[in-house]
Amino acid sequence: MISRRIAESVLTRSDPEDFRGWFEARRRTDFMHVEPVPLEELKGWNTDPVTGNIGHDSGGFYTIEGLDIHVPDRPISHWDQPIINQPEIGVLGILVKEFDGVLHCLMQAKAEPGNHNGIQLSPTVQATRSNYTRVHGGRQVPYLDYFRRTEGHVVITDVRQSEQGAWFYHKRNRNMVVEVLDDVELLDGFHWLTLGDLHDLLDRDDLVNMDTRTVLSCLPFAGTGLLPLFAPPADSFHDALIRSYDGQARSRHGTDAILSWITELRSLTRIVLERVPINRLGQWRRADGRISHERGLFFEVVGVDVTAAGREVDRWMQPMISAAEPGLAALVVTRIDGVLHALMQARVEPGYVDVIELAPTVQCTPRNHERLPPFVAEVLSAGPDRIRLDVTLSEEGGRFYQTRTRYLVVEVPSPDGLEESAFRWMTLAQLVDLLRHSNYLNIQSRSLVACLHSLSGSVERLSHV
Repeated sequence: MISRRIAESVLTRSDPEDFRGWFEARRRTDFMHVEPVPLEELKGWNTDPVTGNIGHDSGGFYTIEGLDIHVPDRPISHWDQPIINQPEIGVLGILVKEFDGVLHCLMQAKAEPGNHNGIQLSPTVQATRSNYTRVHGGRQVPYLDYFRRTEGHVVITDVRQSEQGAWFYHKRNRNMVVEVLDDVELLDGFHWLTLGDLHDLLDRDDLVNMDTRTVLSCLPFAGTGLLPLFAPPADSFHDALIRSYDGQARSRHGTDAILSWITELRSLTRIVLERVPINRLGQWRRADGRISHERGLFFEVVGVDVTAAGREVDRWMQPMISAAEPGLAALVVTRIDGVLHALMQARVEPGYVDVIELAPTVQCTPRNHERLPPFVAEVLSAGPDRIRLDVTLSEEGGRFYQTRTRYLVVEVPSPDGLEESAFRWMTLAQLVDLLRHSNYLNIQSRSLVACLHSLSGSVERLSHV
């Protein structure tokens, strides 16, 4: 049973000094120098003289365009903005293999131009179609064939998932976990880690990158009979968390009711999108080598000049999105009949393929709002005794420059009075089940699901595992 094998890997740790030595060595050798430059100086990129849109000379990678959005019957019913249009499907893949009966993940130390601290822990493969078809003229992506030709291997997870719907237009990536039975050559820059190792690293700021988090969230870590694998609970929260992974545990709402609720909201929500030239955006200005909102809010489109070692290409330039300040993604949780439930938000974002996806209870940048969204004040005022997780993580460093989000899990004593029309309590088993399918949980929710997975193994493991 794959969920049992995953749980056993969650409860197994390697020697932390082994990872620490390897990772610090990679920091010394895989450098990346990133220099901000004006958009006008980006070599290999061009600005259309009529539209103002920015695209690569090859026609590949992505473009920066404008989007005009109408969402009637909403507090903010109309706005426009720049957005990344990257229609190709990328591959985010983790290769796994058993060592001494325990699943290990092949992870990569990878530097990205937007990373807050340089190198972060990435999946085995993290590549857009333009990357792996070598539009850039660089070297081949290592281990790619395991994910493009899966015959003879065991596919554990394979699902297309969205990226940031506020910044990407209809962007999706193929999230994969593939188990290999044969020997695998260990290349420089790669390291085998158990899921327990990865979970321990998830509570460190800016270490486990966004692409790793989304793939980890899609693992089928749910099922009956998991609780006996874990040691006697150190506290009742951990017990409620593990019970939440049991698909037979009682939930506030049945899965069929949750699916009907999502379908109804998608059917009733009206959203009108028009791709428009950047030159037609009303409140955005291109000046001083960047594109910015006239009030200095939200984000900017900036240019960077990158010199790197340990990458398929040694030097390149590109435009990136840079958020004005760190965002906030918070999940409110509570215990219902001894089972942990998370309060999920049905959220509209212009880049979603299917109108609405499930977001954390809170997802915003507070400074951008004249009136704060629901639950922000409650989350930010929570005392230490209610905060179960508090970590700041980088967003995808290939497209977002120095853009970070504070991820919180906050427990409340009761579920009463918190559900509104756009919010529902759900168990982790229900969330894991939805992650077998595309377009249900957004990227911020998937990061928080991965972080909740990391809390599951936080007590001492049993000696037989």
